[in-house]
Formats: sequence, C-alpha cells, structure tokens
Amino acid sequence: MEIVWLLFSIAWIAVIVAVFVRRKRGGGLRLVSPSSPDAADPADYGFDRQEDLDIRIPGPDQDLMDALDNVQRTGQWQAASQLLAGTPAEGEQRWQRVQAFGGSAALELVQQPGVGAQWLKAWRLEAEKDAGGAQVHAELLVQQAWRASGGVGTTDHRIILEEAREACRKASLLAPGDPVPYITELAIARGLAYSEAEFDVLWAKVIDRAPAHMGAHLAALHYWCEKWHGSREKADAFAHAAAARAPQGSLLAALPLFSVYENLPDVVLTGSFYQSAVVTRAVEGALYAVHTARPDDPMLAHVRHLLLSFLVNMKRWAEAMEQVRHVDGYVGALPWSASPDPAEHYAVFRALAVAGYEANGGSPATLPH
Repeated sequence: MEIVWLLFSIAWIAVIVAVFVRRKRGGGLRLVSPSSPDAADPADYGFDRQEDLDIRIPGPDQDLMDALDNVQRTGQWQAASQLLAGTPAEGEQRWQRVQAFGGSAALELVQQPGVGAQWLKAWRLEAEKDAGGAQVHAELLVQQAWRASGGVGTTDHRIILEEAREACRKASLLAPGDPVPYITELAIARGLAYSEAEFDVLWAKVIDRAPAHMGAHLAALHYWCEKWHGSREKADAFAHAAAARAPQGSLLAALPLFSVYENLPDVVLTGSFYQSAVVTRAVEGALYAVHTARPDDPMLAHVRHLLLSFLVNMKRWAEAMEQVRHVDGYVGALPWSASPDPAEHYAVFRALAVAGYEANGGSPATLPH
C-alpha cells in the first residue's frame, strides 16, 4: 500500500510540472498552462533554467569546480591534491570537497567501468602518503557501496564497505588530527550496522577533532533514524542535543529540521502536518541558524535548500523565495539529491515559491537582491 501512495505522489508531482500555477485575483493558487500569460515564470527573476542547474554541489565553489575540471580533462591528480592540501582539515569545506572528488570518481567508474577515474588510481599509486588521496579513495569506496553494489544487505555491498573501512583506517594514520576519515566511516557504520557502543566510540573520535562539524552531525543523524538503527525519538534527541550546545553562529541549530525530514512519512497526505508545532519549531530554529551563520559557511546552502522545501509546503512564500534567491543554480543537496532527477524536483518547488509569492503581491521588483 505504501508503494501505491508513493506512486500516486510521484504522479501528482508530474501533474504540477506539466501545468503550473498563479493567482491573478482572489481564490488562491490555480492550475494554468505553462504558456498562459498568467503562468508564473522563474526566469523573470533571473533564476537559472532547469537544464543549467548544477546537481553536483549545494552552492558555488569555483576552486573545486576548477580542480574537478582539471583532473577530468587532463587525467592528472595534482590539482585535486593541491586543493585539498590548502583546505583546512577541521572545516566543513574539506569534507565537502572530499565528497565531491569521491563522487566524481564513482560516477566516472559507473559511466566507464574499469576505465574511469584513472586520475585517482594514479594518485594512490604515485603519492601513497598523500592524505587527501587516501581520503578521496575511501569516499569513492563508500559511494560505490551505496550506488553500485546491488543494494544494502548484499554480499557485494558489505565487501565494499569492509574495504572502505580499511581505507578510512589508512587515511586516518596519514593525518591523525583530520576528522574526515572518521566522518566517512559514519556512513560505513550505518551500512555495516555498528552496534550503538561501536558507533559511540567512532562518534567520540569525530567530535574530539571537530565538535561543531555540521556535516558530521548530518552523517551521524542517519544512523540514529528509525529507518536505520535508531528511532524517531533517538534521532530527535541527538538533533536537539546538538542544537542546544551549538555555539553562536553555528548551523547546528538547524539539525532538528533535518531530523524532521529524515523521519517524514513516505507520503504526507494532509497539509496540517506542515503547520504542526514540531515542524514550525524546527523551521524557526533553522531560520535562526541561517540568519546568524557566517555568510561564507560552506553548510549554509544545505540548510537553505531544506528550508525551501519546508517553507513551500508551509505556504510561507516570501521566506521560500529568500532561500531560492540564495541557492538558485545549485541543487546538490537534500531534499533534491534524494530524487532521481534533482533539477526537476527543485524546479517544481521553485515554481511553487514563485507562484505563491506573486499570488500574494510579490514581483521581481519586490524581491531583495
């Protein structure tokens, strides 16, 4: 029955994509043809076309894009190594960049089995002591396990995760104070079903090195969710404890919203869910985190993307448009990255935000720049 409702939900989203909305006067939002003069048009705001949205990263990182382009174009690993060597170990950005390089290598191997990602193979052979290369290799194995191993619980999935765990161990020896290998292992812990005691030991290693690392907390939150090895109560407790001890300016105050998202039912059939006290508190906490965070915090885009999806469902159009204004152009973040077509998923919510904004008197002229 859950599958039936899920298919129904997907079909409804397809309808929204096909015919979309705007209100000229009274009566709320209504369906119109995309060619109608009443149709809300995100392009009026200077937003990127759907086909131009970058699904690889949540927000701009030109240095990363330049390095990725270089290694893919030349087959040489040095640009990636230099970028990671110049990225602080304890920060969010290093973790994101390791993920990006590992994900790029994993995608190349899917597209060209046995041939892709030669630059990473050369990196490991020619610079065995390079901590960055070891971390990217461990991340590659994790992504291979989740993407191309036949699924959770299969023999191949477990074998690759065991190999990834050994790669994390080697990477941690090359840079003892770097939290990245331990953060990578958090995904392995989820896949290999570490006991709570084993997970706590691993988590202690992470927070000893980076106590306020938002990316690490998001990775750990997966473990504590009901669909993995915890429960809604344990996930909420973890998220709220992290938010409570978050230093001023930390995005950890937004963690309860990610817990709500991770524990969403497969299909939400009533709008009142998004008006509930639980959702409202989590959204307000995330908005507070966004408003007090550093503008250059690498995790800020992640929070804005998730906020956008909730604010649209809550019909808080102006606040939703504020998130679009900051994140448009990049969709490599939840909830879009969980979709088979991240760009389309994001474009639907962006169109809803534009339509709702205009239905309540907004226009390109009234949106702050």
